[in-house]
Amino acid sequence: MGHAFECSECGNPRNMMGSCQYCASASPPSVLVEAIELNIKRGMPTVEAALDTLTEHLRAAHELKIKAIILIHGYGSSGEGGHIKRAIHEALELNRYADRVDEYFYGENVPYGSPAYHELMKKRPSLKRYLRHFKASNAGMTVLLLGSGYRSA
Repeated sequence: MGHAFECSECGNPRNMMGSCQYCASASPPSVLVEAIELNIKRGMPTVEAALDTLTEHLRAAHELKIKAIILIHGYGSSGEGGHIKRAIHEALELNRYADRVDEYFYGENVPYGSPAYHELMKKRPSLKRYLRHFKASNAGMTVLLLGSGYRSA
């Protein structure tokens, strides 16, 4: 899928956060996409670590004017949803990220081709490259549509 960020100084591909691995520039990267995928279940973090990772990435995404995040949080093996998924849903419903997240769509509510899917595509057509892989609903992900600025409390 190519790279999403490149160094604004040397032009090499780089990560969204941290310094450039090629020239060590700490300047913000150039952004080549409107949406990114963030897998917060990688490495099997604790719930607290996963929420911290999400907070850090939301902050960085806001500063770089990213418009959407496909958040991969997993579903868990219990059949009832995992701890990270439940914590993410609870944080969203309690408006913990309201200063950066305008809207969110749980994967299980936007199966490919559904009315909710088409509504989401109208709002963020750039998400199609990510969501077309989900032929059925996907309870292991949440789509976050990010705001253009901070809202006052």
